[in-house]
Amino acid sequence: MQQHNLTPDPLATAPEVFVSVDVETAGPNPARYAMLSIGACLVDDPDGGFYVELQPDSAEFEPEAVAVSGLSLERLAQDGVGPAAAMRQFEDWLAEHLLPGSRPVFTAFNAPFDWMFIDTYFQRYLGRNPFGHSALDIKAYAMGMAGSSWAAASMRELSPRYLDGRPLSHHALGDARDQAELFRALLAERAGRSTPSE
Repeated sequence: MQQHNLTPDPLATAPEVFVSVDVETAGPNPARYAMLSIGACLVDDPDGGFYVELQPDSAEFEPEAVAVSGLSLERLAQDGVGPAAAMRQFEDWLAEHLLPGSRPVFTAFNAPFDWMFIDTYFQRYLGRNPFGHSALDIKAYAMGMAGSSWAAASMRELSPRYLDGRPLSHHALGDARDQAELFRALLAERAGRSTPSE
């Protein structure tokens, strides 16, 4: 019988640090549209945080997307941080706020959207992504925890229960902090439901 030597994955036992991330963009995908701003904070320490506005790397935009954030592509072209420098700043911020050997867990509400922009920009401009290749979606977590429908796990449904009914501001750092608050509340609720085994 053939034996396989499986090397333990060091990330499997690394302390996990949940990092709430939100982005504002000029459209629905990073293949055609620019990422305009990034906001991030540690889920367990939301008062600190990271925020940067980026110079657009594409002139294409959808008016609805730009209107949501209120960011001006013209202003960002003048005042924004170049994409490569912005991603280095984000990577440096992560390194400063993580203990050696810990693992950052990308955490967002509707994580697939934010994730595809962050991963694309990290790979495009730095050739690496400090988050690795996975993300935690708060919406999916809420759905699974409650055993609810996908629609019942929308921010419209969750905000009255966990965020005093306030809507997201569509400022990347403000939304990252609200996501962190929501996720902390969900984790606390789940912990409250757990009972010691008899």
